[in-house]
Amino acid sequence: MTILLLESLHPEAEALLGAAGTLVRAEDPNAPLCDFGSVDAILTRGRGRITESLLLRCPRLKVIARAGVGLDNLDTKAALRLGVPVVFAPGGNADTVAEHTIALILDLVRGITRQSRAVAEGRWEERVRYNGNELRGLTLGVLGFGSIGQRVARFAHVFGMRVLVAERDGRKVPDPYAGTSLDALLSQCDVLTLHLPLTQATRGILSARQLAAMKPGAHVVNTARGALIDAVALRSALASGHLGGFAADVLEGEPPDADDPLLSHERVVLTPHTASLTALTYRAMCASTARNVCAILRGEEPEAASLYRG
Repeated sequence: MTILLLESLHPEAEALLGAAGTLVRAEDPNAPLCDFGSVDAILTRGRGRITESLLLRCPRLKVIARAGVGLDNLDTKAALRLGVPVVFAPGGNADTVAEHTIALILDLVRGITRQSRAVAEGRWEERVRYNGNELRGLTLGVLGFGSIGQRVARFAHVFGMRVLVAERDGRKVPDPYAGTSLDALLSQCDVLTLHLPLTQATRGILSARQLAAMKPGAHVVNTARGALIDAVALRSALASGHLGGFAADVLEGEPPDADDPLLSHERVVLTPHTASLTALTYRAMCASTARNVCAILRGEEPEAASLYRG
């Protein structure tokens, strides 16, 4: 068996895969680093792309996989059309991303990073201009109510926030949260948090019109996908002061350009796509993905939840 890794995985996962076959590493899958005709499985994380052209170069392919949740870097339609199973780790990062989201919300609302910078620069007197708030009594708007969005809502409720959920696809929002339209949510929330997958329908869902509809001074937090937000409109809303703050673990272009105004903006907090990389979750997602890939290579059934079905 030949197993192509487009990115490194946790050592435990690589050991499992190594016991099942020969590991071949390739940062650039289009480079002639292996005999693609002998590849039985391809695994990636968030950056390596499994495209239709790569699939077609691997006639022996039995499975492709992403050690993660989102599948926008895999051509799932082509894989299903070609009869190649797609393995991923749905729900595997829900707890850690929800924690990271709450941490970013706390940072924005209380101004923690902003204060830390001031102290490091010798500006202790900034405390007299402190205008931070607390979460209790604020309204959180949740756009995307899957496993991560639901956990964020629960955490926020414990902090005493009022939680509004944007209703989509006719799904009922459970108590104690309130469901409403996206427009109504935008006009009421003090903090908006995004937890949608990236699809053609959700790309740019937070546009200039939606940002303008938000309360002046409201914050936006994105731990889902950078392309959910119109990049130009976001920077404009921050520059005008209409948007009170922005925090994200994801950007449309990663890493950002050195001259990106987000990097120097005092009301912006960015982390380098690390919400899922805690030791516990990274190990668990990689290991479970490797186990399910190995099951398919042995002709066995993987965990049902690990298979993408379209």
